[in-house]
Amino acid sequence: MTAIQNRSDNPIEHLSREDIEQIGLELDAIRQAVIDSRGADDAAYIRRVITAQRYLELGSRAVLLFSSFKPAWLVGTAGLSIAKILENMEIGHNVLHGQWDWMRDPKIHSSTWEWDSASPSAHWKHSHNELHHTYTNVIGHDNDLGYGIMRVDEDQRWQPMYIAQPVWNFVNACFFEYGIAAYDLELGKVIREKRTGDPEFRQRLKEVGVKIRRQVVKDYVAQPALGLATGSARSSFTATFIANVIRNWWTQSVIICGHFPEGVETFERTTIEGETKGDWYVRQMLGSANISGSKFMHLMTGNLSHQIEHHLFPDLPSNRYAEVSEKVRELFDKYDLNYHEKPLPVQVASAWHKVIRLSFPNDWLATTNRKNLPKKLGVLRKMVTGSRATRKELQAQLTAEARAAEAAAQATAPAVVRERVPA
Repeated sequence: MTAIQNRSDNPIEHLSREDIEQIGLELDAIRQAVIDSRGADDAAYIRRVITAQRYLELGSRAVLLFSSFKPAWLVGTAGLSIAKILENMEIGHNVLHGQWDWMRDPKIHSSTWEWDSASPSAHWKHSHNELHHTYTNVIGHDNDLGYGIMRVDEDQRWQPMYIAQPVWNFVNACFFEYGIAAYDLELGKVIREKRTGDPEFRQRLKEVGVKIRRQVVKDYVAQPALGLATGSARSSFTATFIANVIRNWWTQSVIICGHFPEGVETFERTTIEGETKGDWYVRQMLGSANISGSKFMHLMTGNLSHQIEHHLFPDLPSNRYAEVSEKVRELFDKYDLNYHEKPLPVQVASAWHKVIRLSFPNDWLATTNRKNLPKKLGVLRKMVTGSRATRKELQAQLTAEARAAEAAAQATAPAVVRERVPA
């Protein structure tokens, strides 16, 4: 998806400055209505979820002490996977957003919560709450947009390394918590700028190391050690590993569905120059996508299936997003904006399609077919192995070829229509 400013069919072109500011006022009113009505029912909800998650995790880990028995392995692995997903999504993510700070419960507060993830909470809150939610889908500012390792927009210059981004995305999904820890450290940027000796970075790196050590001891040392007496040490180890991979895959899938699917807008850096509250709201509306599904699915996604509502109101209790979504959808309809919502399999497939499509140079796929595939593979090889000048020259040829094909298709379209009209 080309950055919204460069599109011929800009989806907000019909909005006046007054419209945008009015959208902001109406969304402020929706938010305030929820804030004014927060209370005992909301507090009881999050406490129930936390209690259920802890019982599920403890019970699953107890079952895994007998995981040499295959049914126990299956039950324990499934239970631990769900428990880890609940802790990361509906509990950890939302507590760290400050959604429950209004309860003034020190045990369920963004300043004290430490979650079941390789990245320390403080690191994640900075990169996610302060940066991602401020600069949502702004190319060059929002590092969540491709995590600094993937090409997510046609306007990003294609580099040879992007040809492997489907592989990176797969590996990142398997070990997502560690990828996020590295991302929160801005590890790639620090290495490029040769700042690995910086005292602040070394302190942050130490904090990540301490957190990872705790996670490893809990999952891969303590859990197997407890299974020694029942002959379940190895099976406990593999079960916990699989549970972590399942949690990572699920979390990454939900996250990419929120901002990566085809049709979700991206924005240039100039977007945020002089940006008003109304502009910010509109950017969140168009830069996010929802997942439709059951109440259980919403729970398992941490209600990030209501990604649009979450980005509009990141500090509102997650259990209120469903009711808020009805009012937000009405606002989309009122101002003729696209409310991007589809089932999980469709959104995941769309996100992966985008990852794969943008791993190739612009217009390479559009100009490639079965007949010319060998020739096009040769062009791709030259772009991967050639110099920057070579890539620029070949990209210009691809663009010219694609435009010529598009012009030819438009020229022949009326003729086709005329042939279908009876004499």
